[in-house]
Amino acid sequence: MAEVPGPPASSQLLIGLARLGQAVRMEAWRNAGPHNLSPLQADIVTLLQGKAQPIRQGEIVAALASTPPTVSDAVKVLRKKELLEASRDPGDARALLLGLTEAGRAEAERLRGESEVLSGAVAALSREDFAAMLRGTATLMLQLQDRKAIPISQMCLTCRFFAPRAHPEDPARPHHCNFVDAPFGDAELRVTCPDHEAKDL
Repeated sequence: MAEVPGPPASSQLLIGLARLGQAVRMEAWRNAGPHNLSPLQADIVTLLQGKAQPIRQGEIVAALASTPPTVSDAVKVLRKKELLEASRDPGDARALLLGLTEAGRAEAERLRGESEVLSGAVAALSREDFAAMLRGTATLMLQLQDRKAIPISQMCLTCRFFAPRAHPEDPARPHHCNFVDAPFGDAELRVTCPDHEAKDL
């Protein structure tokens, strides 16, 4: 029996993921907006929008898995564009806390809009394929987090409220969220959630 040509299956998956990453990054460049934001600058604005208080630059570096010089350059540009403002950290006068200006918050709202190209592609998936892809994505993220290859995400799989397969009698909604006290399925898994609380290891 002849083998299927090309790289092995694991390589095929990694190549596919790389292509998807390229598509997401290209859409980020196309969505530069009125401030001509780079993808990293957009990521910083989006990250700060989700924070209740200004944060240190080091926290941005860790959250975005970037480097201090790269983030520092992006922060300088964002401050020149008047999207970020800095204030002294009351706990350490040498450190700066970074937060969004009013213009920055407006830009963050603009960035929240989903790309029609990407959301249209996702909409083409069947519910079964969508659920499988979301479950697989969450599993890969968990493995990469365990290997310290990506930052920790506030996802169901690491949340103390997540009870996997708590309802085996219902294959469509086998899991349970103890925060909202409701069953849910793989198609409703969260890879980021504001109500996440890390479970004890």
